[in-house]
Amino acid sequence: MLTLILTRHGLTPAGNVLLGGQLDVPLAPQGRAQAESLRDRLAGVRIDRIIASPMLRAMETAQVVAAGRPIEVDERLRELDYGRWEGLTHAEADARDPELRARWESDPASTHSPGGECGNDVAARALSFLVDLVATELRGREETGAHRRSPDAGGSRAVPSEAQAEVEGERRVFLVAHGTYNRILMAVALGVPIRDYRRRFLQDWTNLTVLRYEPGDGPDGAELVLANDVGHLRARGVAPWG
Repeated sequence: MLTLILTRHGLTPAGNVLLGGQLDVPLAPQGRAQAESLRDRLAGVRIDRIIASPMLRAMETAQVVAAGRPIEVDERLRELDYGRWEGLTHAEADARDPELRARWESDPASTHSPGGECGNDVAARALSFLVDLVATELRGREETGAHRRSPDAGGSRAVPSEAQAEVEGERRVFLVAHGTYNRILMAVALGVPIRDYRRRFLQDWTNLTVLRYEPGDGPDGAELVLANDVGHLRARGVAPWG
């Protein structure tokens, strides 16, 4: 079994204001604190591999959570390239290219930003990454019959201990990437049309999203275990969603 733990980097100085997929900015102090909260949330949880986007904000988040463990870097995890919209606010991009922005809002899968990428371009990168990851982490497990998904109609699964999960051969990969990239990867992994990634999924700063693959699953055969959990960022008594 492969458990893919997905997070978005912490808050940057630009927040959500700019279209800045390729702007290589660091974390804001609040973003580093968010990463530290995620690190504390995962303390004591076994993680076998940590893979990050090469962009500074993702690397800084990964370094905080890794706490000295090795980090792999994969170029395929880069954020969507907004081309000539890079560095603009949403309002500025709307004013500059109103018709193109309207098409992009309607179908972000096939509509390219000017000189940049469309959602399908990012989906191709995400699919390539998932194909390699699933093949590498689940290689040989199908033949051995290692832990198949339960047919339980209720959809629940007993929580194994850390030792039991390791003995059963569960592999855990922690991925640090970006808001748009993660939503597109989720669409690929769950078989959701790419044009719906903005409507169907949220990715808050340093959230926890978990996808699970069993032996025999393809890259689009993931099971959604946890989505956009930010309980570690909210005070007690405050709803961990919103």
